Amino acid sequence: MDIRDLDNEIIDAPDFVEDGRELWEHYRFVADKGQELLRVDKFLVARIAGTSRNRVQQAADAGCIIVNGKPVKSNYRVKPADVVSIVMDRPRYENEIIPEDIPLDIVYEDSELLVVNKPAGLVVHPGHGNYSGTLVNALAYHFKDNPDYDVSDPRMGLVHRIDKDTSGLLVIAKTPDAKTSLGKQFFNKTTKRQYVAVVWGEMDVTDGTVEGNIGRNPKDRLQMTVFPDGSDGKHAVTHFHTLENLSHVAVVRCQLETGRTHQIRVHMKYIGHPLFNDARYGGDVVLRGNNTGKYMQFVRNCFDICPRQALHAKTLGFIHPKTGVQMDFDSEIPQDMQMLIEKWRAYANAIK
Repeated sequence: MDIRDLDNEIIDAPDFVEDGRELWEHYRFVADKGQELLRVDKFLVARIAGTSRNRVQQAADAGCIIVNGKPVKSNYRVKPADVVSIVMDRPRYENEIIPEDIPLDIVYEDSELLVVNKPAGLVVHPGHGNYSGTLVNALAYHFKDNPDYDVSDPRMGLVHRIDKDTSGLLVIAKTPDAKTSLGKQFFNKTTKRQYVAVVWGEMDVTDGTVEGNIGRNPKDRLQMTVFPDGSDGKHAVTHFHTLENLSHVAVVRCQLETGRTHQIRVHMKYIGHPLFNDARYGGDVVLRGNNTGKYMQFVRNCFDICPRQALHAKTLGFIHPKTGVQMDFDSEIPQDMQMLIEKWRAYANAIK
């Protein structure tokens, strides 16, 4: 079944959600009733053409082999009627990916990986009804002369995602080994990621932590929501630091301890501070301040300056998959958010 993606694109619903990762099934095998006990890596090598036992073992290390709905290690022994799946962090591409000359802001590139600074408004993965104009199409063009990179091969490519209207840093694996290594780091939460956001309302504390399960909102399947009693959803933790209070808004830095869908947007709304101009979560209306015509016009002008949720994935850190060296990247806050912050800063100074 297809659902409308939470960021206004059409995609397949994930087949699994494991530790907050949305995963899609690329291979599925059901063991015969007479199946003898056999290691899952040997089981899969015998059924997938062109793969190796080492590659299957790497997939297992990255949490990409699932048996009966749960990830397993490569030494798991398949038994009769087991359902064995290989999953990836993106849907299978049903259509050919057409290379498109879409500009890429390349922060770093070597033989193993590529780090890009994604602009707001650029969809990451193709989905139903949305097969062009995505970051994957741009990558297909960038790598069109590289015979070793296949944009349709799930063993390489984007390691993680950010929302369509969120800007910031993303890492792309250029080899299967790099994808496995980086994927494992994200799975084990050893990567370093910090975001900058503009939220409604001044913050009462400099530093804080938001904790609460996040899952799909049963009243609106296009949204995620917090389940404070833990009755649904997945465990989620967001740490925040107040960078600046600007009268009726604040600039905050958020660090993810977990990586749930829309985590910052949902957690900030949960504590009463929706992201500025976040239409999905109610931040695109005036939530603080007076109702004078002059102020209302000021806020509308701010919405025009930054016509999307004010969220930027500013930093990204990970261990290089080949050299073992720590790699840390930082990106400038994009112009629309900079202008928004400057406008609110001028307003706050003017009313002091």
